[in-house]
Amino acid sequence: MSTVTIDKAGPTRKAKYGSISRDRAWALRWSYFFLVIFAIFFLTPPVYMLITSLKSSAEISAATNPWWVFHPTLENYIALLTSNQFLRFFWNSAIVSIFVVTITMLISVPAAFALSRMRFWGSATLATGVFLTYLIPETLLFIPLFKMFAVIGDWTGIQLINRWYVLLILYPTLTVPFCTWIMIGYFASIPKELDEAAVIDGASWIQTLTRIFIPVAFPGIIAATIFAFTVSWAQFLYPLVFTTSTDQLVMPVGIITTLIKGDVFNWGQIMTGALLGAAPPLIIYAFLMDYYIAGLTAGATKG
Repeated sequence: MSTVTIDKAGPTRKAKYGSISRDRAWALRWSYFFLVIFAIFFLTPPVYMLITSLKSSAEISAATNPWWVFHPTLENYIALLTSNQFLRFFWNSAIVSIFVVTITMLISVPAAFALSRMRFWGSATLATGVFLTYLIPETLLFIPLFKMFAVIGDWTGIQLINRWYVLLILYPTLTVPFCTWIMIGYFASIPKELDEAAVIDGASWIQTLTRIFIPVAFPGIIAATIFAFTVSWAQFLYPLVFTTSTDQLVMPVGIITTLIKGDVFNWGQIMTGALLGAAPPLIIYAFLMDYYIAGLTAGATKG
């Protein structure tokens, strides 16, 4: 009878401890390398804008180092912040963005809840159609929309063109589809046991939405709200086409149309206006970035 000898000393070959750590270390090095490159690439324009906004028109025109301020001044900021015209642009952008966000949420949240929880004929196709609607660029839509508003004005006498409130109709065509899609994904990530418990307790669909889904899906709602605000605040094509009067313009179009006269570019105030216009979205992202990432991630994995 043969016997089996067990080597209690273990294998003689040394294990390669730390191989995974080395791979991870190299992955981190490459990640930091590319992150630094991308950070430099994307931060260069705003840094250049900040430098230019602190220069006078004479220094901007002079053939000196464009990346250095020899005589810093705040005259561009003072000129814009004391201008009634610029403050009017800012006010119009704020009003339009607040109303568009409100309209978008009032439509997107119930729509997403219905498409994710109420199974009815064509619900899956309708959900896909909502997202595909977002993919249609506004460059293809503004001409038929312009004709539609012109026809409405001829038939009813209601002039929508060159009115700031026409943007309240136009912007939701961009924000509602994408926000609905995000909310569908987030609502789909909520366990169905919550629905069943609500039904057993006698809750209606409205009560289930308002008392269970909205509090649970709060990060997704915040993400959709930030997206809607960003789109409505930075939109350029629709206000450029549908508004022309100075008192009806929003900030992105107002800055360009009033600070560029012929072949004269007031670069100092243009850069200042762009920085001031970028401040509200930047502040919102700074405080709500975690909610935005959580909402987009849930929508991407469950949608």
